[in-house]
Amino acid sequence: MSDAVTRAAELLKEHRASIDRLDAILVYTLAERFKHTQSVGRLKAEHALPPSDPARETQQIERLERLSKEADLDPEFAKKFLNFVISEVIRHHEKFQK
Repeated sequence: MSDAVTRAAELLKEHRASIDRLDAILVYTLAERFKHTQSVGRLKAEHALPPSDPARETQQIERLERLSKEADLDPEFAKKFLNFVISEVIRHHEKFQK
């Protein structure tokens, strides 16, 4: 192998190791987030509050769009991701209501 190919392989390995660490951070962060949203769901169920809060959801989407622009992340992707997370949270909250 040439020096350039060897160096490229080393860089690729470093990037993949970073990606793996970041994936772990994402998984643990999502788990922590869902622990809190499940607590919110239980609280809402105990007090007969609705499982969704459209005003809060709108605020969160706007906030995430701002953050994604600051972080140089595609805002549309961030919005889709948060909408997915919100739909899962609402689904969990609805289960607590039953």
